[in-house]
Amino acid sequence: MLEYKNEIKRRRTFAIISHPDAGKTTLTEKLLLFGGAINLAGSVKGRKTEKHAVSDWMEIEKKRGISVTSSVMQFNYKDYCINILDTPGHQDFSEDTYRTLMAADSAVMVIDASKGVENQTIKLFKVCVMRNIPIFTFINKLDREAKDTFELLDEIESVLGIRTCPINWPIGSGKNFKGIYNRNSKRITRFYAANNGQKALESVEVELGDAQVDTLIGKDNHDILSEEIELLDGASSDFDLDLVLNGELTPVFFGSALTNFGVETFLKNFLSMTTSPLPRESSEGKIDPINNEFSAFVFKIQANMNKAHRDRIAFIRLCSGKFTAGMEVNHVQGNKKIRLAQPQQLMAQERKIVEEAYAGDIIGVFDPGIFSIGDTLCMPDQKFTYAGIPTFSPEHFAKVRQVDTMKRKQFLKGISQIAQEGAIQIFQEYNTGMEEIIVGVVGVLQFDVLKYRLEYEYGVEVLLDMLPYEYIRWVENKNIDVNTLSVSSDTKKVKDLKGNPLLLFVHRWSIQTALDRNKDLKLSEFGR
Repeated sequence: MLEYKNEIKRRRTFAIISHPDAGKTTLTEKLLLFGGAINLAGSVKGRKTEKHAVSDWMEIEKKRGISVTSSVMQFNYKDYCINILDTPGHQDFSEDTYRTLMAADSAVMVIDASKGVENQTIKLFKVCVMRNIPIFTFINKLDREAKDTFELLDEIESVLGIRTCPINWPIGSGKNFKGIYNRNSKRITRFYAANNGQKALESVEVELGDAQVDTLIGKDNHDILSEEIELLDGASSDFDLDLVLNGELTPVFFGSALTNFGVETFLKNFLSMTTSPLPRESSEGKIDPINNEFSAFVFKIQANMNKAHRDRIAFIRLCSGKFTAGMEVNHVQGNKKIRLAQPQQLMAQERKIVEEAYAGDIIGVFDPGIFSIGDTLCMPDQKFTYAGIPTFSPEHFAKVRQVDTMKRKQFLKGISQIAQEGAIQIFQEYNTGMEEIIVGVVGVLQFDVLKYRLEYEYGVEVLLDMLPYEYIRWVENKNIDVNTLSVSSDTKKVKDLKGNPLLLFVHRWSIQTALDRNKDLKLSEFGR
């Protein structure tokens, strides 16, 4: 039991969130570099050299230079076992990010020093707040011209509504970026640009006011730094770990992920501040990770990670206990006992078979089509469930048509598997079979991903006809004939994959029209 307890205590599982292009994926790769998980960092922009970020494994991600799906990576650093969840930054893929945050114990928020708090950062921050996830801030790209540092902190506090506590402090930015001052050790780390992903920095122990500092960073920079630290010491919030863990205070770090500067300093501090896996709410109350046997939930499903095998992987977050390969578990929602064979540890799409895993770990298991997002797995004699993972109503709709009608079987298989991942939702005309398929997505870029994946992974070319609907409502009434409903002419009657009836509306006022015309009709924004 002691080994069991220690293994869980050394786990750290966190997500990295940001607005697009803030440097999130680059930071992820540099953390992997320091952990020895990779030898050379790829560049998300590196199309010319054909290097791509480890976490961007889909072909469309490599071609476009953006992250469109969450990636999971595990590595060891000193005494810690770290599970990183790298999430898409673009708002059109935010639903995947929301689900992934359910599997994290804390979040690292990456902010571009030249742009400050951006729209997608605000949305993702709110999700973290809803879950009371501790948030750690890394202000990136100090090697480029940046906003005033106090202005950046004020923006975080005023826009996001969370207090800040800078752990270190930048000395200049852009061409005048001289390094970082550590407030606790009073140590200055001098910045020198790094090449080819290699570490290049110089650290010296100096006190502000010491004449050596003038030589190290220049007298003007020394004077400015002294003034800023004096102001900071008198005005900023003190570090309080309880406030951090309650999501009320965010420790702030500065650096440049592209050049590796400040990354390892951040990693060391972050690992000491964040916690090992904490108890999680379930239908039977809080489940302690150490004092309970194996339990977990499915937070993501991904098809075709391996082109050769065309397989489907369910991503599972372990919440308590120890997992061993081949053990029998209870699939609660499926109401049956199953044996989890060939569990895999993940590094983006790279994988290796593991014999054991512990609470806090993320593992992948082969899914023959029985799992759904949010499913709970526990010991055979148990039957509790973890809180469900919310789904988001689509905001954009299109009719999907295959170009080659002879490939109907591949088309149906492909679109059904992609829908089961949760990235898209598919609907049918209420009185027909699968002849006409309507796809709903949260963000329009998902349509591009769908077209690309159907062609690349399933060999099916499709055409998309955009539809004017913007609002979706499920019919809650169980005993109602949808065909008899009186609705406006621009309203469409459809059903989801489970056969549940729903209505698509062009205008918001059409929703009220349907309610006014049909007594006792109950509509919901979320499916059953």
